[in-house]
Amino acid sequence: MSAEPLVSNADRAAVAAQLGRPPRAIRTVAHRCPCTNPDVIETSPRLADGTPFPTLYYLTCPRAASAIGTLESSGLMREMTERLGTDAGLADRYRAAHEAYLARREQIGHVAEIAGVSAGGMPNRVKCLHVLVGHALAAGPGVNPLGDEALALLPRWWDAGPCVPLEQP
Repeated sequence: MSAEPLVSNADRAAVAAQLGRPPRAIRTVAHRCPCTNPDVIETSPRLADGTPFPTLYYLTCPRAASAIGTLESSGLMREMTERLGTDAGLADRYRAAHEAYLARREQIGHVAEIAGVSAGGMPNRVKCLHVLVGHALAAGPGVNPLGDEALALLPRWWDAGPCVPLEQP
């Protein structure tokens, strides 16, 4: 596995406050909210205790997570999964997102126990919008089509200001 990139103490503190616990296996901030706090972290594929951890992009912002939970309860995941079965182009783009996810995780380190397993239900179904939105934010538009769709449906969670206080340098 590659060496851990530096993550600032302020970012670690913000993520711990967002999660209500210290972050595990944090490698770097993968995306920042417009408020400047981290909202997605990239994690190592294996936790410090040796446990495999397939979630490469972990959404940390509680406001974004809450808004995504509302989307999940609306039946959106079922509708997206149904579309994967009827829209070959969408299914191809979603499979490409799965492959991009796996390729990035493999760059960080190979973990045999989770080889070929991404997250969020990719590539055949939609199981967790939190993961798909985290991937969409970290990778940028056009990489994860269903993550992009879910992201576009979310309210501007940052409009009320930072979800946790910004630590001053």
